[in-house]
Amino acid sequence: MNTKLYVAEIISETIQTFSRCLADSDLQNSISNAALVMLTALSNNNKIMLIGNGGSAADCQHIAAELVGRFCTDRPGLPAIALTTDTSILTSVANDYGYDQVFSRQLLAIGNPGDVLMAFSTSGTSANILNAIAAAKVSEITTIALTGSKDSPMATLSDIVIKVPDTRTAFIQQVHITIGHALCGIIEKSMFSN
Repeated sequence: MNTKLYVAEIISETIQTFSRCLADSDLQNSISNAALVMLTALSNNNKIMLIGNGGSAADCQHIAAELVGRFCTDRPGLPAIALTTDTSILTSVANDYGYDQVFSRQLLAIGNPGDVLMAFSTSGTSANILNAIAAAKVSEITTIALTGSKDSPMATLSDIVIKVPDTRTAFIQQVHITIGHALCGIIEKSMFSN
């Protein structure tokens, strides 16, 4: 295997995916709408909750850390929590109620009307994500779905849908983290710039 060639191919394909994002006005509008919803929630002393499985769980933790800690600006922490991190809750709920309830159970316990749920799923079909979105609706929590280009139940159920124009998990996740960073940047600049 020519590793240099493989690396060049991955970089080239990544650039192509980002180029499609740059040309996708619907995607950019969805990101702007998500930022406004998040800003409203934070301005009203509500919180951002984030959910996802696997690599998407890591993305949730990353973005929650940027909000609670900082992205680019030293400023007060913002209320955000990745519902993917408490192993005692995750394992007890999975054991007692089933893995498809690990996020909805937490959301119903700590979510409040006016909060925002960010759901990361490259497929948009995970049962635990769909159950959490349904629970969010009951709790008057706005839902933002970050997914890929395929139509999915998650996209149908969510208030705001951010669809990356790709079907490959790795490339969708690369864009998801960039979108998360863009949202953090918009929030910081909007709330803390002089």
